[in-house]
Amino acid sequence: MNARVIFAALLAGMFSLPAQGAITKQAWGGVGKKGVDLYVLTNARGMEVKISNYGGIITSIRVPDRTGKMENVTLGFDRLEDYLSPGYSGRYGALIGRYANRIKNNSFRLGGVEYRVTREAYNTSENKPFDERVWDASVTSGDEPELTLSLLDRTGTMGFPGNLRVRVTYTLTKDNALRITYYAVTDRDTVVSLTNHAYFNLAGDLSGSVLDQVLRVNADAITAVDESNTPTGEIRPVAGTAFDFRTPTAIGARIKDADPAIARARGYDQNYVINGKPGALRLAARLEDPKSGRVMETWTTQPGMQVYTANYSPPPVALAKGYAVHGGVALETQAHPNSPNIPSFPSTLLSPGQQYRQITEYRFSAR
Repeated sequence: MNARVIFAALLAGMFSLPAQGAITKQAWGGVGKKGVDLYVLTNARGMEVKISNYGGIITSIRVPDRTGKMENVTLGFDRLEDYLSPGYSGRYGALIGRYANRIKNNSFRLGGVEYRVTREAYNTSENKPFDERVWDASVTSGDEPELTLSLLDRTGTMGFPGNLRVRVTYTLTKDNALRITYYAVTDRDTVVSLTNHAYFNLAGDLSGSVLDQVLRVNADAITAVDESNTPTGEIRPVAGTAFDFRTPTAIGARIKDADPAIARARGYDQNYVINGKPGALRLAARLEDPKSGRVMETWTTQPGMQVYTANYSPPPVALAKGYAVHGGVALETQAHPNSPNIPSFPSTLLSPGQQYRQITEYRFSAR
């Protein structure tokens, strides 16, 4: 066998080796008496995701454009101190719970009892909102590395009933998707809706406005809202309105529409009723940056998705980094806001013996 044949055989053998992902951990400071770590997940295609066990925060997602150039496409910070800084209120990339988004008058009735909920209720060092907690962490290495975060959310935290055991698994797949799987069980009837509050900018987190990026939302309707931007129970078709993203449309094309909900929010801050059966994993949205060619599809089992276009001035720590109004778009998969008060919406009730399980995937590619 000549040298050329041997080299070709070796080369073929190299490329037939199984691709490998990885997950590493680095110390990232502490909160109170608890240490905080930053986990770095990578796959064989070069995608990289960084997640902290403080708040379950996704601090960065690096993916290639059409030329292979890597950029961070989610808004976030390099230091834990930035997430702890005074005035920080963006919840960039954090897990949100026990109930994502609005509940009318911060109250609901369950089993004949009225519960009033706020972020501050029973907010001790151990019983904080999910985005302010240090979660327990475990890792699974391999081709599709996983980070699993867990906590016990005690009854009374933020006013919610029931001891809720929560587990959230982040999986970086071989084909450049970040899958988030949410689990929860309770010892008492309660309501649950979990999400992640990541902001995306497919041109790169410091590239400026997302208004030229193109969005398609797989939804024929929205949940109509009152003056507090809380759903009333009405399901409103998007046809003929500025909320219609059923065909690919630039985010900024109608962002100054006179619709009262858009005017009040200074842009989009709207829950969409995703087409298809809740509980089935299906396409919710497709976002594309025409300049870089990056594409992100959002798939979910949830009934709804909040589209929020970062309509207000960021907190000081974000301004200092260079983030600005409309510098990202959040595509938050969720139960419909105010569901505990609207029987016609898909139920968010979780009872003992049941398991809450929802999946959201962010699938990245380039055109």
